[in-house]
Amino acid sequence: MTTQPSNEPNTVVPTCYRHPGRETYVRCQRCDRPICPDCMRDASVGFQCPECVAEGSKGMRQAQSVFGGRAVTTPRVTWALLIINVLAYAVETVNTNWVLANFTMNAYEVGYHGEWWRLVTGAFLHQPLGGSSWALTHILFNMWALYAIGPELERRLGSARFLTLYLLAALGGSVAIYLFGIAAVGASGAIYGMFGALFVLAKKLGYNAQGVLWLIGANALITFVVPGISWQGHLGGLIAGTLVAAIFAFAPARNRSAIQWGGCAAVLIILVGLVLGLPPFAVQAELGVFG
Repeated sequence: MTTQPSNEPNTVVPTCYRHPGRETYVRCQRCDRPICPDCMRDASVGFQCPECVAEGSKGMRQAQSVFGGRAVTTPRVTWALLIINVLAYAVETVNTNWVLANFTMNAYEVGYHGEWWRLVTGAFLHQPLGGSSWALTHILFNMWALYAIGPELERRLGSARFLTLYLLAALGGSVAIYLFGIAAVGASGAIYGMFGALFVLAKKLGYNAQGVLWLIGANALITFVVPGISWQGHLGGLIAGTLVAAIFAFAPARNRSAIQWGGCAAVLIILVGLVLGLPPFAVQAELGVFG
């Protein structure tokens, strides 16, 4: 039996340039290289390869939030802060005495033993179960406030600016405890800083801020009526958060990022300077030591 020679040319089937084992007849609209379904990226006409899409994105301006940060679709910083606070509470519950002894915001330990980390770690701890009648309410309220307000602030400011606001407000609360209190735990300084920020941004954007004022007023009343609450931490966080939010909101458009980050650096320097330059007044009064 004989076979007739084929009149069709002997063609080579193209394969994906990124996955040589995959046959494909689709080519990138920009570089004309063959691409398989896993490498296809939708373009205005046809498909492009991942490298051409990445190259094209370099020249595109990144979307920004209202106050200069990168646009946020998923508030990852808010969720991360929630998780950190909850995990810290879980660890605190398992080993309460050790955690509180080493990480509570304690003015005496900061001022006389140089345990500066307490200025930050104390803002991620809360009243332990059994510590008081409102122990569980403490973390539940703070986490509810973070969940309710955090995503909106993060979307308005951008993730980096929101994290900076949160941490500086927390630090502001701790510095106030250092100066005028003895010891405390809780994210309330950061939460009150968020309350202040919400008011500032509402005023800047022309929204009705009356509801925020009621929120701040109601919480301020609770601060001074319910025993065992650190008014120092709340007030310090409120002042620091409001100041940082004002820096973000009212920085002029020209050189906005430089002014915003420079202003935050100035707030940080002031807070650190207060701890370096001033003694813990309430601790001195309790010990009967002055100067």
